[in-house]
Order: sequence, then C-alpha cells, then structure tokens
Amino acid sequence: MIVATRSMQDYAERVCHQLETFPDFYAHGHNRNFRGKLKALKFADGEMEVEVHTSLRGKDVFLFGTSGRNADGISTDEAKMELYHAVDALKRSQAGRITLLEPYCSSSRSDRTTRRNSVGFFMHYKTLVSLGVDHIITYQLHSDKSKTAVDPSVCSIDDVPTIVLLKEYISDQFIKTTDILKNHVRKNWIFCSVDAGGESVARKYAQAFGTPLMIAHKQRNYSKANTVESINLLSDTEIAGKEVWIVDDMIDTGGSIYTLIKEMRKRQVGKVNIAIIHPVFSDPAIERLTELHEEGLLDKLVVVDTVQCQDSLRVRMPFLHVVSSARLSAEIIMRLHEEKSLSPFFDPFDAWNYLSSLKLLF
Repeated sequence: MIVATRSMQDYAERVCHQLETFPDFYAHGHNRNFRGKLKALKFADGEMEVEVHTSLRGKDVFLFGTSGRNADGISTDEAKMELYHAVDALKRSQAGRITLLEPYCSSSRSDRTTRRNSVGFFMHYKTLVSLGVDHIITYQLHSDKSKTAVDPSVCSIDDVPTIVLLKEYISDQFIKTTDILKNHVRKNWIFCSVDAGGESVARKYAQAFGTPLMIAHKQRNYSKANTVESINLLSDTEIAGKEVWIVDDMIDTGGSIYTLIKEMRKRQVGKVNIAIIHPVFSDPAIERLTELHEEGLLDKLVVVDTVQCQDSLRVRMPFLHVVSSARLSAEIIMRLHEEKSLSPFFDPFDAWNYLSSLKLLF
C-alpha cells in the first residue's frame, strides 16, 4: 500500500501512475487497490490527528512525507508533526512494515554534533524509529555524516544518489551525442562546487563527463545563519569563454551561488548553469536567481522534484528545468517490496557509456 501526507499527495499519485506502467506489475499479482488514504484533522487549539481510511493490517506500507515546500503551503513544523502522526496511525493500524520515502529530508540541515545545540536529524530519526518506521529512503542527505546517527539494527536508511537523474537529463537535453561530448563538452565545460565541502559531488560530475574540475571556497559569517561573506576560486582553471556548471545538493537562500556567479563574471566566464537536487528556494533565492538570469549571468537551472515546484514558480523562472523522480521512487518501491537489491541505484554514471547505449537503442 502507498500512502502520503498532505505535502506529498500529488507526488504519490505520480509514483502510483508510474507503477502501473511497469510491464510486469500486474503479472506479479499486484492490483489497482494499492493506494491508501490518510486524512489529517486539526483541532481548534492547533493540535492534530491523522486517520487511516484504508485497511493496512499486515501490509507492506510505503509512506511519502516531506517538510519541504508544498502546494498547500503547509509549514515545515506542521508537515513534520503530520508525518509523525501518520507513522503512529499506520502502526496502530497494524501495518506489516513501514517504509518512509522522504526525498528531501529538511532535518538533515541540522547535523552538527560538536556544538552545544540540538541536532535536528538525530531528533527526527529517533522520533521516526520510536514511532515504528522500519526503513527510510532519502534522496541525497545534506552530508554523509548524518547517517552516523542511524542504527541499522533498529531502522535502516538508504540515501539514494539522485544526481544520476540530473546527469541523465543533462546528457539527454544538452549533449545528446558522443560526438558533442568528445568535441565540445570535454573541451569547453567545467564543473564547479559551491564550496570545499561539495568537492566530492563536483568531482563525480567531472569524472562522469570527462571535464575539468573547479573548487570554490566559501567564507561564512557564523554569527548569522545563511550568510556568506566571500567566495574564492581555489583552482587556476581558465574559465574565460567556458561553460561552467555549478553543482550542489541544494539551493536554500541562494546566497552562495549568487556570490560565486558574481565572482565568475569578473573572470569573463562564457556561460553559467546550475544543477542541484533539492530546490528549497527560501527567500530571497528566487529573486536572486531571477536577477542573475535577467543580467545574462545564469542560463539554465536544473533541479529534481524532491521539493515541489508549482506552475507559478515555473512561470516566474522560465529557465528552470525540473527533473521528475517519480519513476525512480516507483522502481525503489517495487524492488523493496520484492526483496531485491537497491545496488543498481548506487552505480556510478558514465556519460560516454550512457550516450553510446542510447545510440544503440535508436
């Protein structure tokens, strides 16, 4: 059974549609009655309950939930509480196994354990485990150290590297052939991280497409959240006239990327694109990105739909490309339900092999 909190109803519907398109879905004995229903009730004083309107006894239940931006405008705090209530309701309905799919885990932003402060991801994980979640699926946590809070003997977690979806989209839409990859991309493209912490992500892009790598160093003002004082480019790679792809796991307020692109402008960069997974877009990210595009400094922005991008947002940002992860979620659900390995989703991506295989297909 597939259920969802209010913040991910539309996404869950798209996943269900993808499941029904699998050639062997019905051949394996599955039927159309696999979509369950949850209902959130709010009391006058602000408290809530979640009701289950489907029989789940002994079922393998997949719950979609997020605290990110959503069409209903549900706040992070309320969405998170609804998720906790939903898990409790599923457990009380005697679900057989509960797997939470949380493509964008907002709590992973709070993962520092060396300061005298609460650790959001640890609290989130412990709450989910205590309520009865058996398995958590995320799409690119903010940092690998978040997973050190996980006790796999109690509840396992799979952090699926969704950058493969971005790499496939870039290959399909902006490269298309091995000739362009060899004669243009590898000579004119550069992949760049936003900061030193994102070097591993940028390096994977550079290796996948066979291009140079550039690392940026971000100097933050730690007395205030989401504040960047300066950004310096650590490599001496020549970027004049080149096409640079800035890659990262997310854009929150856009301060880092805004400062980095302004710095690149001083070096006569040819074209700048951005590829990120989570389009969080907290204020004033949209204004910053739109300004960069209108000034001719930003060409394309490619994101994954782990955070909902409403039609109104796409109208405001016509340069925005949104890559769907619904089929990936559907494939993961099928594999988990049939007790198959998730290893294929962790295989490295190679643009040459990918484009060559497309040529063979057509």
